Formats: sequence, structure tokens, C-alpha cells
Amino acid sequence: MRYRKFSDLGWNISEIGLGCWQIGWCWGDVSDRDARALLRKAVDRGINFFDTSDLYGDGRSEKFLGELIKSTSERIFVTTKLGRRWRGTNYPKGYKQKYMEEFVDGSLINLGIDCIDLVQLHCPPSEIYSKKETYEMMDEIVKKGKIASYGVSVHKLSDAIAAIQFPNVKSIQLVFNIFRQKPAEAFLKEAKKKDVAIIARGPLASGLLTGTINKETKFPENDHRNYNIDGKAFDVGDTFSGVNFEKGLKAVDRLKELIPANFSLADLALKWILMHDEVNVVIPGAINESQVQMNADTSDLDSISVLLLSKINSIYDELIKPDVHNRW
Repeated sequence: MRYRKFSDLGWNISEIGLGCWQIGWCWGDVSDRDARALLRKAVDRGINFFDTSDLYGDGRSEKFLGELIKSTSERIFVTTKLGRRWRGTNYPKGYKQKYMEEFVDGSLINLGIDCIDLVQLHCPPSEIYSKKETYEMMDEIVKKGKIASYGVSVHKLSDAIAAIQFPNVKSIQLVFNIFRQKPAEAFLKEAKKKDVAIIARGPLASGLLTGTINKETKFPENDHRNYNIDGKAFDVGDTFSGVNFEKGLKAVDRLKELIPANFSLADLALKWILMHDEVNVVIPGAINESQVQMNADTSDLDSISVLLLSKINSIYDELIKPDVHNRW
């Protein structure tokens, strides 16, 4: 496993982390046993960066991470999110100190710790990113010792650009993959100038970029790839990266022709992201130990050539870019 710095926090984090959405909800059923086993496999494989949210399974994902923290002597970095578990009519008016701190307190209980390494605003309405009051509230929670640092998770690049204007924002989490290349063109270099860490989520486009999904694939009823393909439940950009399913499969067929020796398509997709030095960590999810192992192994593979990068990008330009590039 290779490691990278994370903003100016002095952290040395695994370039492949673990996204823990899958062990919370929205990806079919993941048993308690499988959730605990894949987390342990991640630590054993050198992964030390874990991304979760209080929203994932109403705290289920955080609680599994809390068990992991207690069971290991390894230093692991846990980042969670807040701001999506509103009750009643508080959203988005509820972005106030009282509610923000209540969310943090809930996560501290779930995780069983006294201070969270990094807390991210969980894709709030765009207006929230540009208000200095938002970050003043987070600063107060830092001062109280409940969180060590904070960042934001975004759907739109415009929201990321707004957030990095505030000096204490340490990270931006966004969708970045072969099918969502706009951040490389319009944002990554600016974030690096400000020493803001980049957390790349959705690196495999909800599994499309593993090459194991086809037209006949059936997803469980409680899998967002079944019920959110049209964005009815939440932003469609987090389901297949917002790519039209049939066009995505066509692009995958083209990408398969480019896979180097000793690589899988998932390896190629993850390595494509890691070739961007501005990215600090990639957070593929997993539903079992073998997926964790395969994702972690990508870190040890050789870099891919400039020529191969160009061919990959050409497929994006031809088949995917017209539909998604300017949407987010």
C-alpha cells in the first residue's frame, strides 16, 4: 500500500481508503459478519482511511467502525458526515450550531470515541457552502475538541469552489472517475494550491467500471442501483455516476479492450484516478473481503502510460462527456 499526505494535518493516509456506505444501506443486504470481516481485511491490507456517515443505515456503518477502532492498535483515520438526518421541516434551515453539534454528538456515540478526525458537511443545499456562518459553526465544534478538522462533500463543482474559499476547510469529497472527469479540468489544481485534500468517491461508478455488470444484471430492491437510476431518491450522480446505463455499458466494452496485462478493469479505473497527484485518497466501497483485497492491491500496480490515459479519455469524450460533463 502506498500512502499520501492529507492537507496540512500531518496525516499519512493510504491512497486507497474504504467507503463504508455499503455496510450501512442502499447496496442490498450486507450481513453483520461480512461488514466486520471486510473492515478487518482493510486494516490488515494497510488501509487506514475510512469514510462513513451518520446517514448510512441510521448509524449502522458508524457503529461497525466504532467496533473496529476498539479492536485494533493500528492508527486509523475516520471521517464521517453530518447534515442529512433531519427530522421534520428543519432542512435546510436547520444548519444551526445546535443541530450541527447534536449530529456530531450522535456520531461520537456511534463511533465510541471522544474526537472525530474529520467531519464533512454531507452534500447540503448549495446556499450552505457560501455562508461564512456555516464554517464558523464548524470552527466552534473544533474548539470544543469534538472534531479535529472538517471538510465538505459535494455534488456540484461550483459548491466545491465556494467551500475552498474558507481557510479551515481541509477536504473536498466529490465524484471523480473515468466517467466523471470534469474535476481534473476545472478544480483539482486549485484545491492543491490551497492544500485542500481531495477524497474521490464513486471511483467505480457504482460497479459499472468493474466490468462485471451487464444488461441482464438484477439488483436487489434495497439497492440504489435498482430504485435510484432516475434520481428519485437522491442525486442521480451517486448512482452509476449519473451515466446513462446503456451508454455506460458501451463505454465499458471499449475500455475492456485497453486493459493492460495483470490489470482488471477495476484496477484500471482506480489507477486512472491515482494518476492524478492532486487526489489524496480514493474510497471504493465493498460488500465482502475479496473486494477490499482487490481494491487495495491496485495501489501496488505500476502506473499506466500517458498513451493509455489518452485512449481512456478519448472514450470519455466520445461516449460520456456530452451527457455528464456540465451537469455537475
